[in-house]
Amino acid sequence: MADTAKLKFARLFAANVPHNRALGIEIVEFTAEAVLFRLPYSEKLVGHPDTGTLHGGAITALLDGASGAAVFASLVEMVPIATLDLRIDYLRPAEAGKPVLASASCYTMTKHVAFTRAVAYHDDPGNPIAHSVGTFMVSTRGGPK
Repeated sequence: MADTAKLKFARLFAANVPHNRALGIEIVEFTAEAVLFRLPYSEKLVGHPDTGTLHGGAITALLDGASGAAVFASLVEMVPIATLDLRIDYLRPAEAGKPVLASASCYTMTKHVAFTRAVAYHDDPGNPIAHSVGTFMVSTRGGPK
């Protein structure tokens, strides 16, 4: 599948994930090598009212969405996927008033499992807010038992 078709599919998929839509998550870049997502700052996502820092759950959703999109970007054909495991290390709080970016890549793909790495940051991926590693089930089509 061509990159433009994958990008169109990814945008359609992201737009139809109610949680991502509610958070305002946007796809900034989408290639076979990496994807870049953006989470705009919103007061409704604040986890610490005294400082205005974002809730960790919003960062988790951002990293999960970007990682899943990285798997889609690596697929030869579009098949369903599902997050099996997502380990996140939070390194520092997200700053109040600033959007958070997440860059993700799928570094290994087997027949049934994809492996991802991602980093969440403001301006510099070398100064991360959080980073993650994930595993995703590939071809999760269910059916009657």
